Amino acid sequence: MRIAVFTKNYTNPAYGAARLGAERAAAVFGDELVHFVPTQGDDPTEQSELIALALALQPPPDAFVFSPVHPSKVDAAIQQVVQAGIPMIGFVNPILCAPMVSYVSSDDYQLAGAISRYLFRHLHGSGRVLVVTGPVDSFTSLERLRGFEDAAREVPCIELVGQIAGDYVREVAAQRTAAWLSEHQAPDGVLVANDIMAIGVLDALDAAGQSAAVVGVNAIPQAIEAIGAGRMLATADFNAMQMAYLAAECAARHLRGERVPPSIELPVQVVDQSNCSHWHLPYAQRPVITLEQWRAIT
Repeated sequence: MRIAVFTKNYTNPAYGAARLGAERAAAVFGDELVHFVPTQGDDPTEQSELIALALALQPPPDAFVFSPVHPSKVDAAIQQVVQAGIPMIGFVNPILCAPMVSYVSSDDYQLAGAISRYLFRHLHGSGRVLVVTGPVDSFTSLERLRGFEDAAREVPCIELVGQIAGDYVREVAAQRTAAWLSEHQAPDGVLVANDIMAIGVLDALDAAGQSAAVVGVNAIPQAIEAIGAGRMLATADFNAMQMAYLAAECAARHLRGERVPPSIELPVQVVDQSNCSHWHLPYAQRPVITLEQWRAIT
């Protein structure tokens, strides 16, 4: 079987992990994977062009494992997949304009709430907190921002003193954080919508000779290393490799006539110095659970 896997960019290590996860699942079933990744990260026009490219393959893909880069701007291209009768399995972000055989995700709102409350406890319920978001229209970023804000409302002495968009890119987050720090007093904490931006925030803080308690989302290797070294406080595990593994497994099993769950949600886990050794592995060595194992624990 041939499976087309669509991830959003090359800049976020979580999507590199997702591609690896899909490959690990495909290897179990002996399926062929073809990756489609915009060279201009999160670009709806390029992802639409990549969909057309995938549909033009001979033979065409038997299934799409798909994460849309935008909630609506890829809809017309997605409808071409529907018209071709090719099943789609969503992961990370839902496919809102078309039916999905299955959808594999984590609850971004709950992840953001959990890591926010962890930070607020660390700050003893009082402090100035900067928020760093992803791209303006990103589903994951919007849900995480909502989680950050709702958690902050629970703690009267936590003040969200600013919000900047790091676009899920380390260098962008570093530059915009540096600009913010040049005009404001350093915050006590920073809520960051993903880990590669959190590393950029740490870069900016270090360059400015300032410090703050920084938390992120993803549990990428760079963040785990920073947590172990005491540079970063914590992260929430948004396990894109596991999501893509299960999405590719669902595709493989669906194509073989097996029933797969319509929705799979991974649990919320916070990673800090007390448990980061469990994540301190290259992605290729991190364990994954199979669909059968997921069913056994849910």
